[in-house]
Amino acid sequence: MNQTRTLAIDIGGTGIKAALLDDAGSMIGERQRVPTPPKPVSPEDLVRAIDEVAAPLGTYERVSVGFPGYVRDGRVITAPNLGTDALAGFDLQSVLAEHLGKPVRVLNDADVQGFGAIKGQGLEMVLTLGTGAGTALFRDGEILPHLELAHHPVSGNKTYDQYIGNAARKRKGKKAWNKRVAKVIDILREVVRFDHLYIGGGNAKDITFPLPPDATIVPNTDGLTGGIRLWQKDPTAYAAADAPGGGAAAEPEGAPARNQVP
Repeated sequence: MNQTRTLAIDIGGTGIKAALLDDAGSMIGERQRVPTPPKPVSPEDLVRAIDEVAAPLGTYERVSVGFPGYVRDGRVITAPNLGTDALAGFDLQSVLAEHLGKPVRVLNDADVQGFGAIKGQGLEMVLTLGTGAGTALFRDGEILPHLELAHHPVSGNKTYDQYIGNAARKRKGKKAWNKRVAKVIDILREVVRFDHLYIGGGNAKDITFPLPPDATIVPNTDGLTGGIRLWQKDPTAYAAADAPGGGAAAEPEGAPARNQVP
């Protein structure tokens, strides 16, 4: 039986990763990585970088993309670590599908990582630690509406991004940063009442304190392998993750729709 190969792409604030997945979601060959273009990242720069990271991987039949921001129906709403002003309204899903000549599905990167990490039991939460902080929620394996908790105040006037993002880790040092991450885990437990928390992202490796029994560090590669789940269900199943409350996705005020690369 012929395998359907999926090109999985994980767009981050500092690097764009890609790998080919087989039907089971296992990687075929080596993962590729290129630097994320300098901020603000234009649609043209983003598509060019995706071309570059995918070039060594060979042929594929479909594409999954994890994007670091709020995405609705494949269209970028916010992209704080890439440049919202440059990308808001950009229909990444449609543009990539036309550019690559393959079907494409785009979802928030923490949501995609969650698909690679969760067990599908109870209320499971994902916390990603990278350039910023990302979150995703799942109930019995089903994705719940995406909330950009990263931009909600967590300590004084600081958002989660500002409190435990990479800039804070560098500025405060690992010891103080670890204390902050431990505090955030406690806060999320009180607010969300998760059954289990999965911690991923490039900075998860810098956690030095003993994790509680209801928290686990997961491989960063889950942000790629989770991409297979985007093709294992009806695409309308992800409407809940894209648009809280259901209905059509609203454009950010004043943001033009962009359906092609300039």
